[in-house]
Order: sequence, then structure tokens, then C-alpha cells
Amino acid sequence: MALTLSRPARRRLRVLGFLSPWLIGFSVFFAYPLIATVYFSFMHYNQIKEPTFVGLKNWRYVFEQMPLFGPALWNTLWLVVVMVALRVIFGLSLGLLITKLKSGVGFFRTAFYIPYLAPPVAATVAFVFLLNPGTGPVNELLSKIGITAPTWFNDPTWSKPSLVMLSLWGIGDLMVIFMAALLDVPKEQYEAAEIDGAGAWAKFRYVTWPSITPIVMFAVVTGVVQTMQYYTQALVAGKIASGVSIGPGSVIQPGYPDHSTLTVPQLVYQMGFQNFNTGAACVLSLVLFVIAMAVTMLLMRKRSGLLSAED
Repeated sequence: MALTLSRPARRRLRVLGFLSPWLIGFSVFFAYPLIATVYFSFMHYNQIKEPTFVGLKNWRYVFEQMPLFGPALWNTLWLVVVMVALRVIFGLSLGLLITKLKSGVGFFRTAFYIPYLAPPVAATVAFVFLLNPGTGPVNELLSKIGITAPTWFNDPTWSKPSLVMLSLWGIGDLMVIFMAALLDVPKEQYEAAEIDGAGAWAKFRYVTWPSITPIVMFAVVTGVVQTMQYYTQALVAGKIASGVSIGPGSVIQPGYPDHSTLTVPQLVYQMGFQNFNTGAACVLSLVLFVIAMAVTMLLMRKRSGLLSAED
């Protein structure tokens, strides 16, 4: 006798079938890695022998005994606050500027977007050579006009601001996103604001900003998540500036100069794939995950975050 399902049961199976691609992807690429990370954070595992349970030993080691955890966490949070804020401001400013141009829009849009297409390693290498304190054209230009230039990536005080400058050079992605949002603002609202006597700032505050707030939130949230994973540019910039050659088999010690470019993702790689301390690497990964989730939830709260109660 064939099994006959009721109509609600068939509907649930149909919905589950449509959701199955997302459920499979979520389970394989998010749920399972997260559960495995939590599991290994309580284990001693060197990727060779079977893992053994050690309780909170890995957590105590990271928070109490790892000397570079504090500087790495500070550098990561500094980059999150400064880099994300400046990228959003700079990207929005460029978007506003280009949308107001009467001619040459295509040229400037392409000129600002092309740097974003450069591979991260190549862009970082080129930027470090531009800011080289001895032979870089930037310092030579500044010296000709009587300005004493810093040593940029060779100075712990200027290394993180130099990374921020590098990120602003490749601002084309946010510029294009903000341009699309700005062009989508209804022109009728600007015309109504002009009739009421609103100036440029008033039109931006009461017309432009409410319309693009969801896009700004998207840029901030994705920027926070990306910067919490900041790895390649900081590592390459530190190694190129230090003068150490990177070749096959070389062990890279990140953080030059004076651990000022060391980030938590670099510690994760160092602990997990160089020191084979998988438990400590998983603890560091969970710390990043918790911070990123907390910041995202704070930003997405109604009224207290970037979204208003009406969004």
C-alpha cells in the first residue's frame, strides 16, 4: 500500500526541497566548521596524533600566557575602527563627488575603481616601495617641499596608518556601491527640499542620508567582518618593509615593526600551521567570531545602530 501524505506534509517537503541547497551549504561551510572549532578549542591536537581533552587549558593559555595576543587584538580592533570608518567616509565622499560631476564621470569612475582590481599582494608590494623611506618617490617629493616624511611601514607609529592609506587607495568597491545608492535617491525629494529652502547640508542630512542608511550599514558590517580577517596586506607589508626575502620554505614571523602590524588572523595561522597548536588557533578564531557577531548585532539594532526604527 502506497504511503499517502497529507497536503501540509507535502507542502513542508516541497519547501524543504527548495531550502535544501541553502541548508546543505550552511551545514557544510558554517555549522560544521563552527562546531569543530568549538570542539578543538577544548582539545590538545597537533594535527598528527589523536586529539585529547584538556578542558580550558587552551583558553587560559591564550588569555593569560600568550604574550602577543594583546598587541594582536589591539591592532585588529584599531584597524576595525579606523579603517572601516575612513573607508566608508572616503567611499561615500567619492560617490557624492562623482555623481555631482557634469562631465568626465566615466573617466573618474574608472580611475578610482581600477586600483581595487589590483591583487592584494601586488598592490601591497607596490605601496611599500612607494613609501620606502630611502628610495620611495613619496618621501622624495615631501622632502623637496620641506616636509620631513615619516618612515611609514618601518615605524611602529605609522605602520597601521600606512595600511589604512593602502585600503583607501583601493576604495573603488565602496565608491561604486555608494554611487548606485546615491543615484537611486528620488530626485523629487531634492526638488521638494529646494522649494523649502534647504541648502546642501540640509539636503544631505534629511534626504540623502535617510535613503542610503541601509547601504551604509551594509558597508560598515561587511567592512567589520573583512577587517576582522585582515591578514595578507599586513603580513606582506611587514615582510617587505623589514627587508626579509620571502621564498619557498621560509618561516614568516609577522608583526614588523615591533608587532605593530600583527593581527589576530596572523596569530591563528602561526599557531595552527606553524606551531601546530590547533587548540589555541581555534580559541583565537572563536574570539574573532564573537567580536564580529557582537559588533554586527550592535550595528543592526534599531535606533541604537545604523538602522532607524522605520527600516
